[in-house]
Amino acid sequence: MSPFKGQTGLKRILNASGYSLDGLRAAFTGEAAFRQLVLLNVILIPLSFFLNVSRVEQALLIAVCMLALIVELLNSAVEAAIDRISLERHPLSKNAKDMGSAAQFVALSMIALVWAVILL
Repeated sequence: MSPFKGQTGLKRILNASGYSLDGLRAAFTGEAAFRQLVLLNVILIPLSFFLNVSRVEQALLIAVCMLALIVELLNSAVEAAIDRISLERHPLSKNAKDMGSAAQFVALSMIALVWAVILL
């Protein structure tokens, strides 16, 4: 049993929030792809407020942008875990990293597709 699992209530929420902020900070400082996605979100999300679309369409435009950030965080976490295990090249490590990259490719494709369908 993990010693970190014993927290409950407000203390658990505060600890979890701190860990989340640490993760966002690590991703932003250590991952160029995450910074690029943040920049894309800084452009696209405000842009969605100026488009003549319904609230549901606007929510979809924003959601797919945020989803790409989530996927990049998970992809970076997988890469970090694989690198922590070993920096040695291994087919399973390559598969794990490639699948994380593929997930991000799908997320970015979804941004392009959803924005195109709604705007065109």
